[in-house]
Amino acid sequence: MTEEILLKVENLKMHFPILAGVFRRQVGAVKAVDGVSFNIHRGETLGLVGESGCGKSTTGRAILQLYEPTAGSVYFGDVDLAALRGEQMRRLRSEIQMIFQDAYSSLNPRMAIGEIIKEPMAIFKTATGKEADDRVDYLLEVVGLSKKYRDRFPHEFSGGQRQRIGIARALALNPKLIVLDEPISALDVSVQAQVINLLEDLQEQFGLTYLFIAHDLSVVRHISDRVAVMYLGRFAELTDKYSLYDRPLHPYTQGLLSAVPIPDPVVEETRQRIILEGDVPSPANPPSGCNFRTRFPIADTFCAEEQPEWREVLPGHFVACHATDPSKIDKNAVWQEKYEKEVVA
Repeated sequence: MTEEILLKVENLKMHFPILAGVFRRQVGAVKAVDGVSFNIHRGETLGLVGESGCGKSTTGRAILQLYEPTAGSVYFGDVDLAALRGEQMRRLRSEIQMIFQDAYSSLNPRMAIGEIIKEPMAIFKTATGKEADDRVDYLLEVVGLSKKYRDRFPHEFSGGQRQRIGIARALALNPKLIVLDEPISALDVSVQAQVINLLEDLQEQFGLTYLFIAHDLSVVRHISDRVAVMYLGRFAELTDKYSLYDRPLHPYTQGLLSAVPIPDPVVEETRQRIILEGDVPSPANPPSGCNFRTRFPIADTFCAEEQPEWREVLPGHFVACHATDPSKIDKNAVWQEKYEKEVVA
């Protein structure tokens, strides 16, 4: 990982309109992503975690402009992707690729895998003829598949093999950034480990940068350099993986980590449990102020009145929570004591 920023996201929003009536007028909006900002350095893996429906996948798709963002900027190097249209955006797509959760749905069932991997090269005219065929063979071997499989179809492969094919296709154009949308969640645990190890080897071999979207915190800890925790369209916390797992500051992050099992019966028996009661609110009607306040049993009145500022509370450690705000420091000690008594079991 270098200090060079490859991707810079500023106040990204993705709101989907809610239409009703005969004339399909907009009566509201689903705020799937509601103002997130972060950077990814070249060669880094940023893990993005959170509950289902929190906006992780939408964030990845909005970065790639598969969805047109409602607001915000997405700088890839010095270029704002959100400002590009048509041919300008198409030319940059060779440098940013995506690997999808459902490998089978992302592969054309009517095409042999050799043609699937070759297709990006034909579209962007980076290789033709024997050169393209040789690159297909090379990519298949790189991801752990035999080149003799190039004439087989997607339905002839297992889930793990299909994901390897998707990885090979993503590598066909030598991208700089790859967005991985829960690439291992549909795989067996043993296969998950193989794919994770493959991704780490490829990152080192090709100098790749990853945005790794997942909900398995143990996997994210293994592969990521930094981790962002997302809740109801906003970021709750962002820091390096060691700080996040050893000293989480946001109560939502603390709740998530307390639910991760530890394979040590002695440690497991003495662990503190944090139970987050209630359900995630609807992104079509999020709570006022702090969007986590409805599940935080000791939330104060200003939690409903003010949206917490996204702040760097420690070097490289960003949190959006009133409990970490220096202007409310007098309340922090009281909150912490009440938190330990009423929330931490």
